[in-house]
Amino acid sequence: MINRQSEYTIRQALLQVPAVVLLGPRQVGKTTLARTLAKDWPGGSVYLDLERPAARRKW
Repeated sequence: MINRQSEYTIRQALLQVPAVVLLGPRQVGKTTLARTLAKDWPGGSVYLDLERPAARRKW
């Protein structure tokens, strides 16, 4: 994965708020970024793909 400024920005945002939404065009690395952030986030994380009906029903 290419290191991006957005990773730092999102990490800082998550220290202030409980959730963030990653929006953007297909194939730009949103899922990769989300999984990278989630794998070592203190206290765990929940990954939801809102294109999947089952994920939308969870919350």
